[in-house]
Amino acid sequence: MGRTSDRNTELVFEDNLKRATSPMVTLMLLSERPMYVYKLSQELERRSNSSYKMNFLYPVLYRLQQQGYVTEFSQEITEGHRTRNYYSITDEGREYLDAMIKKYRELLSAVDIILTGSGEVETSMPTESGLE
Repeated sequence: MGRTSDRNTELVFEDNLKRATSPMVTLMLLSERPMYVYKLSQELERRSNSSYKMNFLYPVLYRLQQQGYVTEFSQEITEGHRTRNYYSITDEGREYLDAMIKKYRELLSAVDIILTGSGEVETSMPTESGLE
């Protein structure tokens, strides 16, 4: 196989990061107020200066709903009986969000330590067999 281009590598990394953080950021926004999908997308883009765009919000919301972290309700928005589906965080969702934020910050801090080299580093070199 050939080498992946730098641009593809960046996209894969970005996609994986968004996939990992999308439940957390979605719950964070819903912790402020109930929202419909388009509004959630707009808020993510606005707050991230268009850096955090998600095209897969429905699967995230459905998964959070199945896990009991989000509920869905419909609200009539026009006299013509047009409705819009809103999503709201549950109490369990708030607890899960708090735990995710804590774990996210711990992992982010650990990655920063690794990247800056400020953690303790083992200085002995392994032998050829891998044993010391």
